[in-house]
Amino acid sequence: MKRILPLLALSLLLSACSVFQRKVEEEKIATAEQMYKEAKEELDGANYNRAVKAFEALQARYPYGIYAQQAELEIAYANYKDNEPTLALAAIDRFLKQHPTHANVDYALYLKGRVNFIEDRSLFASLARQDMAERDPKAAKESFEAFRNLVNRFPDSRYAEDARSRMAYLVTALADHDLYVARYYYKRGAYLATANRAKDIIENYSQTDRLESALVMMVAAYDKLGQNELRDDARRVLMQNYPQSKLTAADVIGNDAWWKLW
Repeated sequence: MKRILPLLALSLLLSACSVFQRKVEEEKIATAEQMYKEAKEELDGANYNRAVKAFEALQARYPYGIYAQQAELEIAYANYKDNEPTLALAAIDRFLKQHPTHANVDYALYLKGRVNFIEDRSLFASLARQDMAERDPKAAKESFEAFRNLVNRFPDSRYAEDARSRMAYLVTALADHDLYVARYYYKRGAYLATANRAKDIIENYSQTDRLESALVMMVAAYDKLGQNELRDDARRVLMQNYPQSKLTAADVIGNDAWWKLW
């Protein structure tokens, strides 16, 4: 009996500790949930800076658990809406690195694509005063890669259809950028660079309707270089793919081009 009493006391003590620990954990979850709710209210109210601070406070106080994980995505979204793309991308990359199997990875990839997405057909028309040839389409390429990753990994995601649409937009915009750069080179007499850029368009963006323009530009560049064999090869490919083509070098390169190919 003397042996049983200490064991019974220990059992009761452990049981009490377990109940206490469970209550503490429940209180933590309840508090984390409340903090998340309050931060989300700031976000829904378009108070993006306050929302970011509230989510960061949640993460600092409760760094583990579902609310801390979701807070990282909310921070990314809030910074995106607050025109802070660098901060948004940093939050997304942290989330993807720390939670590669999370249920919301598809959303994280979609948001990454949206943050980098440039809302303009020409990529850089909003910066018309700056020469497009000097602009780096890195963000557009990273946007495309994020969307492609999403579509490949999560083809049935609720975000996949919009991602595919944006990919189609981006690939055409990137081809337009390369066409602009090729024109830039041509007008400055850099005909080899023109031909190489046109070749890049043919190799990388053949699924777009910019292929015809790239071939015309390649023919023009090789003609200027005196590379008659390469010129004729490019022209042959052009006529095989676009037998009814009426596109001229003047059309592709600009109104200041006074000559035509044929």
